[in-house]
Amino acid sequence: MSTETKYLKILLMRKQGHRETELKMRLFVSILLMAQASHGFQRDLRRSHVLPRRSMADVRASALPKAVVFDLDGCLWYPDMYMLWGGGAPFTEGGSGELTDRAGQRVQMLGAVPEILHELKTNPKWSGTVVAVASCTDEPSWAQECMRKFNIGGGFSIKDAMQVEEIWKSNKQDHLRNIADRTGIALEDMIFLDNERWNCDCVAAIGVTVAYVPDGVTASAWSNALGQFPSPGTVILEGY
Repeated sequence: MSTETKYLKILLMRKQGHRETELKMRLFVSILLMAQASHGFQRDLRRSHVLPRRSMADVRASALPKAVVFDLDGCLWYPDMYMLWGGGAPFTEGGSGELTDRAGQRVQMLGAVPEILHELKTNPKWSGTVVAVASCTDEPSWAQECMRKFNIGGGFSIKDAMQVEEIWKSNKQDHLRNIADRTGIALEDMIFLDNERWNCDCVAAIGVTVAYVPDGVTASAWSNALGQFPSPGTVILEGY
């Protein structure tokens, strides 16, 4: 084989090698582009199945507590039962919805208590909510009589609106835990209303949404509390 022939053969082999390399590179680039396109499609598909996040305001607007728990003295009525010592039971029903004890002292429901309890008792939207009492009142028997005799409208009394009662001397945490055990409702699904800040802080510490109502359950306090539910472990202050 002549030198010229050898040179031509080597040149041809080099061209073929370059062509094979070029074909391999083109094939690699094509595979890479196809993989990227597939990944983008999968990413878009995943995005199409992601539901838009609901804001906390939206959640609160649609959420109702599974249990609404009220204190009694200073929350639903005034004065407190201990303030009636020297009088107390029996109580007489007055024409304006108030009660009078045997010493002539008047006991009145506070704020919008009759309207709120009547709604909880009769409005279908609250049919899945347990209404309860958690009280450390000094005179439980007097409180029971007041609950039976206070008229909230429609022929119902405060007691008619209550499904669970925890009325005994104890820490309010014990009351709320007992309500949770009796109903099967988680503490974080409850709202508790009390006029004493110590009780509010105490109950919030176990994960309950709490509304501090120093003037009793007024319409604005009630609306504010529901507007901020759920807020587990938080004490809701009226006006904030």
